[in-house]
Amino acid sequence: MSFLPQEVIRRKRDGHALETGEIADFVRGITDHSVSEGQIAALAMAVFFNGMSRDEAVALTRAMRDSGDVLAWPELDRPIADKHSTGGVGDNVSLMLAPIVAACGAAVPMISGRGLGHTGGTLDKMESIPGYQVVPSNELFRETVAKVGCAIIGQTGSLAPADKRFYGIRDVTATVESIPLITASILSKKLAAGLQALVLDVKAGNGAFMSDPQSAKALAQSLVDVANGAGLATSAIITDMNEPLASAAGNAVEVRNAVEFLTGEHRDPRLETVTIEIAAEMLVASGLADDSQAAHSKARDALQSGRASECFSRMVKALGGPADFVERHGDYLPKAAIVRDIPIDRQGYVSAIDARGIGLAVVALGGGRTRPQDGVDPSVGLTDLAVHGTKLAAGDIIARVHASSEEAASEAAQTVLQCYTLSESPPDGTDVILSKVEVSNA
Repeated sequence: MSFLPQEVIRRKRDGHALETGEIADFVRGITDHSVSEGQIAALAMAVFFNGMSRDEAVALTRAMRDSGDVLAWPELDRPIADKHSTGGVGDNVSLMLAPIVAACGAAVPMISGRGLGHTGGTLDKMESIPGYQVVPSNELFRETVAKVGCAIIGQTGSLAPADKRFYGIRDVTATVESIPLITASILSKKLAAGLQALVLDVKAGNGAFMSDPQSAKALAQSLVDVANGAGLATSAIITDMNEPLASAAGNAVEVRNAVEFLTGEHRDPRLETVTIEIAAEMLVASGLADDSQAAHSKARDALQSGRASECFSRMVKALGGPADFVERHGDYLPKAAIVRDIPIDRQGYVSAIDARGIGLAVVALGGGRTRPQDGVDPSVGLTDLAVHGTKLAAGDIIARVHASSEEAASEAAQTVLQCYTLSESPPDGTDVILSKVEVSNA
């Protein structure tokens, strides 16, 4: 019987489970455009309302993976691992994580994305480095991973092309927030990268895509179950995003924060906790450490010894950046025309922070985008952000704004002040790692 897209849509509309072959045929139609935008939108809406079983989600993930190139790494004699974050504010973990894990013996071909909405994008941060090629040739990408151990680059059009078309249609048909479709979108690209181990950082909080821990756990469980069902060893941690993860939010300012982290000049405690935890998970999953304790020790040694910093430096050089970037990052990173402090006009303890509002302030400065085609100003952002629990007196600095004009700086300052809630007494402490998710027995 010939493939009829409308029959697949009808079956899912009526609540039936789709067969692996039906899903594969539909994804093939997405890729070669024999399935129309209206039909893709209809299936997305049917899945949105009726969901998918684990087997269906695995079949969708594999079909989208196979819609383009699937990388293999026969030249490498080290385990291949990566991570994925669902996005947040001040989340520059990838910049430190890739060289830490590479310095411990893994290969980390990190294929990252750009920022959209209030969340920052790893590629936008790396483009702050003069000369750095975020979309290198396939040969240079492979050579860098082989020689350095890691490469942070962008997705090429040949990796999971079905996902690109599918996501674009979901984005304009109010079907993005479907856990099976989110799962397949994320994992199809990771499976296409030829990974052997994956760790997911699923954010929960006011600055995250999933605002409450229950929704974040449901997404994390789906990702872990489907990834393992598709043959990729995967675990997840759920982390708090009720405040920026780093004390900086922007592009160049987050790169500066990452370099200072790697060199030991400055390390934000919450950022360090999450980075080391994910590194340890990756090392255990890759077989480079026997248990969590040994993995934590190994990751910290790579950081403290300077091996991770050296690895980052070599990666930047290999991908076209300055050879002495780590040593002279202050000379190379773009600087904003206006840099000024934001003083607080009241006293108290920081008891709540609107992380999403902080992210939107960076977007308004020009450091983020509301449409995929928008450009960004790499120099703007916020630094020295006061953290939860900080005791402030009137006149103390709550943050520092980096802007292109006095007007933009003033607007950002007003927004940032509105993002902070102060209380008379110290708030309870908060954990940045909320829970861990392993593959279920279901």
